Amino acid sequence: MPDETSGEALAYVDPTKEAFAAFREADRAGPIHMLNLVRFRARAAYPDGRAATGAEAYAAYGRESFPVFSRLGGRIVWRGRFEQTLIGPADERWDACFIAEYPSVAAFVAMIRDRAYREAVKHRQAAVADSRLIRLAPAEAGAGFGGAG
Repeated sequence: MPDETSGEALAYVDPTKEAFAAFREADRAGPIHMLNLVRFRARAAYPDGRAATGAEAYAAYGRESFPVFSRLGGRIVWRGRFEQTLIGPADERWDACFIAEYPSVAAFVAMIRDRAYREAVKHRQAAVADSRLIRLAPAEAGAGFGGAG
């Protein structure tokens, strides 16, 4: 991760131990939604030096992690293609944008701890230049903003 004093923007690939502990401690009944915003590296950064694009490495992560994700009740509830940031850093862009649903915090934690998932995550780590993973509580959609409608 780049240093704040280096002038480079910070990159976020994996959760910190503190963030993951807070995630587990904030358990509640019911499903959780996880907003995923992911920017790929041009070239994947595998420790063994294998050649792949970031997109190819992320696709490998998807293929290898899907059996665990689906077995634990995960599903993709929304997917979109990034076009433009209207409010926020003008140079911010995302290569993958989706919302994954898990039946519970425990299901998400079980996925992270699963041996097959832990093996698949090496592809994500090689693929990702920066990301955001934002936990959301599912709520009813409506016609208005701020809870109106």
